[in-house]
Amino acid sequence: MARIRVAVVGLGFGANFIPVYQAHPDSECAAVCRRDPAGAGEAARRFGVEKFFSDYGELLRDPEIDAVHILAPVPEHAPMTIAALRAGKHVACTVPMAESVGDCRRIVELCEQTGLAYMMMETAVFTREFLFVKRLISEGKLGRLQFLRGSHQQNKNVPNCAPYWLGLPPMHYATHAVAPLLALAGTDCEYVHCLGSGTIGKEYAAIHGSPFSVETAILKLRDSDLACEVTRSLFDVIRQYRESIDVYGTKMSLEWEQTRGDGMVEFTGIEDARRIPVPDSGHLLPAEMAPLTSADGREAGSGHTSFLQGGGHGGSYPHLVHEFLSAIRQGRESSVNATTAANWTAVGLAAHESALAGGKRVEIPDFRCGGTAGAGRS
Repeated sequence: MARIRVAVVGLGFGANFIPVYQAHPDSECAAVCRRDPAGAGEAARRFGVEKFFSDYGELLRDPEIDAVHILAPVPEHAPMTIAALRAGKHVACTVPMAESVGDCRRIVELCEQTGLAYMMMETAVFTREFLFVKRLISEGKLGRLQFLRGSHQQNKNVPNCAPYWLGLPPMHYATHAVAPLLALAGTDCEYVHCLGSGTIGKEYAAIHGSPFSVETAILKLRDSDLACEVTRSLFDVIRQYRESIDVYGTKMSLEWEQTRGDGMVEFTGIEDARRIPVPDSGHLLPAEMAPLTSADGREAGSGHTSFLQGGGHGGSYPHLVHEFLSAIRQGRESSVNATTAANWTAVGLAAHESALAGGKRVEIPDFRCGGTAGAGRS
């Protein structure tokens, strides 16, 4: 099979993926797409990409494009995904999958009908930290899992904040905290209880009718004795940026670093705790990709801005690209397929609904075909 010809759509942080596709032995970054024609052309020249588009519909009509990687603003995720699947293109899309449960379901149904590969490009399940914890669990080092906790804390009280974020309910962008917990547990979420805490400014609260500064949810996992806790904040909470996972087992527990650079903490006994380095995971990739998983990738010629936490998302980009391309090449579903992505996305939507209702239980729709297909795998 010839190299898979991918178009990168959206060239904000999305431009960082262009060199990754160019480095992969199975792919070619065949086109870029940006609404601004001049910006699209400049990016194509900068990275040596053959084609550029400012019209997404025109891109989808190009028979030489096999797949699209959507990195457009969140409101465009579902419409662009649906259009691409209908046009016969494989789809990778940044998080979240959609802004409504209905659109999540439509994407799941289209994937079932077309057989095309879909992958929600959830960085949190391909960071070096996640892959390290996943390996320890698979080796039995943690024993039986007892509890998982995730958080995603950031402060959007910044000048020139993009309009999408203003007053956004925290849980409407929760997959970075939700996904690693469900992936490590190997199942999906059945229902949630969520409480809102604190308040944001009235001018922001009025935009979405959401007053909460913080939302914290308890997730009940399907066919499991596990519950998970997820905390998300966006406005009016002062804290260094953090995407974290804490994992508690019968033999060992691991907690995310408290501040950037502190290192993860390992607990092996009631009094035994130590900070541990997290190894890189480039060895899991084709040799051409391995240098791109670390901060040294810039020195290795990747052209990337950073692969540090909060920038390049823990070295996840090459892993995301490799998994997406492998799914296409092997004719299989990706590890974050439409069913899984729909559950991870719907958790946040349901959690905010619960918070508005004072913490009532809200069920997560079962997106599995016939209610039996697997979900939550990583």
